[in-house]
Amino acid sequence: MKRTLIGMLTPSSNTVLEPYTSALLQDLMPWVTAHFQRFTVKEISLRDEALAQFDPAPLLAAAQLLCDARMDVIAWNGTSSSWLGFETDRRLCAAIREATGVPATTSVLALNEVLQRTEVRRLGLVTPYLDDIQAAIVANYEAEGHEVVAERHLGDRGNFSFSEYDEATLAGMVRDVAKSRPEAITILCTNLRGAGIVAELERELGIPIYDSVSVTVWKTLLMTGNDPSQIQGWGRLFEDRRLGA
Repeated sequence: MKRTLIGMLTPSSNTVLEPYTSALLQDLMPWVTAHFQRFTVKEISLRDEALAQFDPAPLLAAAQLLCDARMDVIAWNGTSSSWLGFETDRRLCAAIREATGVPATTSVLALNEVLQRTEVRRLGLVTPYLDDIQAAIVANYEAEGHEVVAERHLGDRGNFSFSEYDEATLAGMVRDVAKSRPEAITILCTNLRGAGIVAELERELGIPIYDSVSVTVWKTLLMTGNDPSQIQGWGRLFEDRRLGA
């Protein structure tokens, strides 16, 4: 069987996406494996210094280092375009492909594809972000036709601190959002411990929940010709036939 090597561009202060990505892929190892390269991200805000962290140059440099290990796909495993604008991720993916010859995706583009394929119009949003970041995210999704009918956010500029919120805190936020009966809820941040609570909360609430780390894995599997339904026990994302190859 041919190996699949998935490259993940990782914020330097993120401590969640690597272990959760590896856990999601555990049953597919050793044939499908994820590999990580970090670049500096320490704060999520609209300050100029924070916005400059997402200049494409360090991401491209990280992508080129990953390609020393012959990646089959590269993903920007972060959610910055949700507030910067989705076009920033489309430009980044094109630049990665041009620089490395490897196809690329991002957490946000993966989520947007899920929402499109499942025809979500009423969206619930859970994040750790500041008020102005959250407002920008809501505006971007509503411009794409996804009405944010309920949202909860932690008002934190992070980024490391996002990883310190426990699953119970996140579950409470999801339950609050679910009261407005959205068609789907997204846990939007790759440094939140969302992936592990999805399946149980979906059974409890009857609403699909799309976690940022999980959707990134889902999309990279599709892009490399692997069936996402091989992943069991992590929620509807990997079970929904509309989201298969």
